Amino acid sequence: MGLQQKVMEQMKAAMKAKDTVALESLRAIKSALLMAQTSGTDEELTEDDEIQLVQKLVKQRKDSATIFKDQGREDLAEPELAQIAVLEQFLPEQLTEEEIEKVVVQTIDATGASGVKDMGKVMGMVSKELAGQADGKTISAIVKKKLA
Repeated sequence: MGLQQKVMEQMKAAMKAKDTVALESLRAIKSALLMAQTSGTDEELTEDDEIQLVQKLVKQRKDSATIFKDQGREDLAEPELAQIAVLEQFLPEQLTEEEIEKVVVQTIDATGASGVKDMGKVMGMVSKELAGQADGKTISAIVKKKLA
C-alpha cells in the first residue's frame, strides 16, 4: 500500500476520532504529496521520494519547535512536537546514534577519509546508505566528530 492510501485511511480514522493534531499532520503529508505529483514532472513518486517528503515535514516541525522553545513559547512548541509523532509513523525506524556511528566509521575506513576536507564525500555516502533511517543533522555531527 502506498503512502497516499495509508494517509487517506489514517485521515478517515482521525476524522472519526476528532483528532485534530493527527488530522493536521496527515493533511500536511497529503498536501506535500499532491504538490510533488503536480510539480510538472511526469515521473511517479518513488518510495524514497515519499520518505524524503515526510522527513522534510518532520524537519520543519522540529525547527519550528526549537524556535518556539527558544522564545519561551511552549504553548506553540507542543503542537509541533505532537505533529512530529504523527509524521514519524510514516518513516522507517530510525537508527540509534551508535548504529549511525558504526556506518560512519565503516564508510570512513572504506573511503580512506582523513580529515574534515573529506566530510562531503563521507556525508554523501552515509546519507545515501541511511536514507530515511537517520536525520541529516545527526549524521553530520557524527561525521564531523569522527573526522576531526
